[in-house]
Order: sequence, then structure tokens, then C-alpha cells
Amino acid sequence: MGMLALYIKSFSYKQGYPLDSSMHGGGYVFDCRSLPNPGRDPAFRSLTGLDSEVIQYLSKDPLVEEFLSRSIALVEQHVRVFLDRNFDYVSVAFGCTGGQHRSVFCAESLCASVRENFDIQVSVEHIQLKAMGFL
Repeated sequence: MGMLALYIKSFSYKQGYPLDSSMHGGGYVFDCRSLPNPGRDPAFRSLTGLDSEVIQYLSKDPLVEEFLSRSIALVEQHVRVFLDRNFDYVSVAFGCTGGQHRSVFCAESLCASVRENFDIQVSVEHIQLKAMGFL
């Protein structure tokens, strides 16, 4: 087997769950809809989870901090086990209502943490941002 690869996706629940192209199933799907929604504030509506204003808004919320702490810890535990077992693939998806703010921010936060803590291949795909023309 090759090096472990982590595939992270953000998506909109309105558009449905993302497909898992690995054909093995598994992985994690985290529901970000319980987090504060920047999209309800007109100042953030046209922005995304990649924009500094949205990042600052979400980063300062204790609920977001706890959600990310727990989800990142769970995924990183999974990565350690998969590395020990010589697996080559793990998938993680973050969903929110529109796939524009919360799920994007969370996907990017996981990506940054894993890249800091592990020497593995990590890719991020923002499905709804791509569909909306932001990327």
C-alpha cells in the first residue's frame, strides 16, 4: 500500500452528501449546521469560509472551537490507526446548509491541523464553492 491520503470535502446538505469515490465507504461526515451561521448576517452573505472576516467570526465562537477540537481529535486518532495499519485512504466531509461558510471553515481547519501534525497527503475539495463559481 502507498502513503495514507486524507480526502476532505465541504458540501451543502441542500445538494446532498458527497460521493465517496474510493468505493470502500467509511470515513466521517460532520454536520456543521449546529454552529453559528455567518450566512444569516448580510455582512458575510457574499463571503465564504475562506475569507478572513468569516474565519475571524467563526474562530472566536466557543461552540465552534469545541466542535473543531472534538472532530479534529477524532479524525487524527483515525489517521494514527490507519498509519499503523498501513491503510491508504480516509475521507472526511463537513456539511452545512449552503456549503459556503461553516463547512468550508471546518474543512480548512482540519486540513491545517493534519498537515501540521502528520506527514501524509491531504486534499481539500469545496464542492459547493466550486459549483457556485467561488473557486
